[in-house]
Amino acid sequence: MTMPEMTAVDSSNLESVGYDEANRELYVRFLDNQTYVYSEVPPQLYEELLQAPSKGSFLNRAIKGAYIYRQL
Repeated sequence: MTMPEMTAVDSSNLESVGYDEANRELYVRFLDNQTYVYSEVPPQLYEELLQAPSKGSFLNRAIKGAYIYRQL
């Protein structure tokens, strides 16, 4: 499995995020080095995450609990 290119983000909880458009998977690496992959995330939601003033709040509000995930 190949991870997509990860983009560093300014966040107190997240280190970087990436998106695999072909598989509609959102990759989130936290500051503790844990990486989670959320499935069936629409590309526009990834764009909204990148633009959100608080990446962690957006993740909690719009993604966690709404999409199935696995830990790498």
